[in-house]
Amino acid sequence: MNDKSTYEHKVLDYARKDFSALNKNLNVDEALKKIRYEGIGERIVYFYVVDDEQKLVGVLPTRRLLIGKAEQKLEEIMVKRVAALPASSTVYDALEFFATYKFLAFPVVDAERKILGIVDVNLFTDELLEEKDSDEEEDAKPVAYDAIFETIGFRISEIKNASPFKAWRIRLPWLIATVTSGTICALLTGMFETTLAESLIIVFFFTLVLGLGESVSIQSMTVTIQMMHSAKPTLKWFLKNLYKEVQTSLMLGLSCSIIVAAVVIVWKNDFVAAIVIALSIVLIQIIASVWGLGVPALLHRTKLDPKISAGPITLALTDICTILFYFGIATLIL
Repeated sequence: MNDKSTYEHKVLDYARKDFSALNKNLNVDEALKKIRYEGIGERIVYFYVVDDEQKLVGVLPTRRLLIGKAEQKLEEIMVKRVAALPASSTVYDALEFFATYKFLAFPVVDAERKILGIVDVNLFTDELLEEKDSDEEEDAKPVAYDAIFETIGFRISEIKNASPFKAWRIRLPWLIATVTSGTICALLTGMFETTLAESLIIVFFFTLVLGLGESVSIQSMTVTIQMMHSAKPTLKWFLKNLYKEVQTSLMLGLSCSIIVAAVVIVWKNDFVAAIVIALSIVLIQIIASVWGLGVPALLHRTKLDPKISAGPITLALTDICTILFYFGIATLIL
């Protein structure tokens, strides 16, 4: 599955049909007898529970079935919240589901929630997965197989068993982004040569302001990538988290600016420089948080993997904005 067209195929074309659907009115003993009589598929991760109309109503981890009391009805021990792939889903949609929810398998259902097949993670990796159930599914939480899903979201064939040359070719573009941003930053700094010559204290605190901006952008980026594991980015999602992130960064900026301004005043007794640095910190913290949220969301939207590409791009944009606003404010005020 390494060409682009494959990712656009219907996932139903790759779904297994050897799944076990158990009626919710069966008790544990009856379900086990049914399984023994009818047999199970080659690879069973979960049992899916259906109603009398064969509509999906729950998922039953193997562990729950084995330790359940014989007289317990399946609807009493099943997990009612089930993540399912619509029949119209593509292979790429399935990849996003695995990366987001981190379950080992998903049912593929039609418009009436009737199961058409099962797609498991083994479809997307050649690695042998150890079939385990997690008690965390008590609250319908994803299984924590982080290592398994590190590659999902990439074109798997690009990453797996890559030669040193291929790894160099894949990783170099993002390092070039850093080199490019560094060069742009150097050119921009040269534009403020007069300002730098007139106020050395601005130069003294430049690395501090730059570091604060980069720290906030990376923090925001990390939080955003984690949030995207459990929620698909939409405009509403973005605006909601943008509002929250701006509020947080504003408080962080005010806190840091007060401390730094106090240091400047105590050390150099320069109130004007203290105002410039404090104002720059607040503004840059807000901008950095916006990049930290916006870049991963945009990359995810464009089907690029945020884990690899978001860092260099976010830092590059944050550094450029830091120079422009920090030295720009200093030029206007000083």
